[in-house]
Amino acid sequence: MPTTAPHALADVTASDSTLRRFLHGLPGVDAVGLEARAASLGTRSIKTTAKAYAIDLAISMVDLTTLEGADTPGKVRALGAKAVHPDPTDRTTPATAAVCVYPDMVAAAKGAVAGSSVKVASVATAFPAGRAALPVKLADVRDAVAAGADEIDMVIDRGAFLAGNYAKVHEEIVAVKEASGAARLKVIFETGELSTYDNIRRASWLGMLAGADFIKTSTGKVAVNATPANTLLMLEAVRDFRAQTGVQVGVKPAGGIRTSKDAIKFLVLVNETAGTDWLDNHWFRFGASSLLNDLLMQRQKLATGRYSGPDYVTVD
Repeated sequence: MPTTAPHALADVTASDSTLRRFLHGLPGVDAVGLEARAASLGTRSIKTTAKAYAIDLAISMVDLTTLEGADTPGKVRALGAKAVHPDPTDRTTPATAAVCVYPDMVAAAKGAVAGSSVKVASVATAFPAGRAALPVKLADVRDAVAAGADEIDMVIDRGAFLAGNYAKVHEEIVAVKEASGAARLKVIFETGELSTYDNIRRASWLGMLAGADFIKTSTGKVAVNATPANTLLMLEAVRDFRAQTGVQVGVKPAGGIRTSKDAIKFLVLVNETAGTDWLDNHWFRFGASSLLNDLLMQRQKLATGRYSGPDYVTVD
């Protein structure tokens, strides 16, 4: 079973048995302790100047997303324009990190963000279920990359993972990483389907061992998506992975993060768990659609002392 690059843990992927032994040798997760710490960090109070900084940082970390069957090139172009200038009335507002779309919408998104810092991310590998043969998944990735995608958001085969076939999941991630070329790879676990925190920890390490540039909680298409607890667990994983290998991996919570208050809680998790090196959109993202609107409303409230009317932000 191939590895993507040599590092301190490369030998654990040498065979199915060594990979299984490593993943099942990871410390068990204290669910009560994990949830208590996440809840405690969520009570931190962020005020005035620090809040303004946090809101701008959160805006710069948003992967502005549309992943619907009714998506059109016009809708994607409008979303791209919003990503570049989230608040057209205030050009000091930072751009978002990326626009995230289906592969067939990548070209439209690229045109909309041309000349800006905004990246184009494309979901792939038979998103969101991931139920397709590997050649089909790789063709999905290559189509997105050929259209200009800067980032690929892939889904793992949750069925294979839950059946304990870790080697298959690892091999697919390695193959997708290769097909992605220069595009950064985000590996989506769909944490709501993994059932246990121990599985989320194992999936995090499996993704990183296979070469993920980011590990991502969810597709946003199931009942349970990003939570403070599962994101905290993944932040611990990337912190510990860098300590052992020297390789830094990003984290992307996605789905269910809708308010500025929620976003700031996640930024506190990042700061207190992984550290300031991850407080940058190269290493931390929010997968969201409606979150940006609330961030813009709160930003305007801090600037003017009043809330805007309902037409202040565009409806996505």
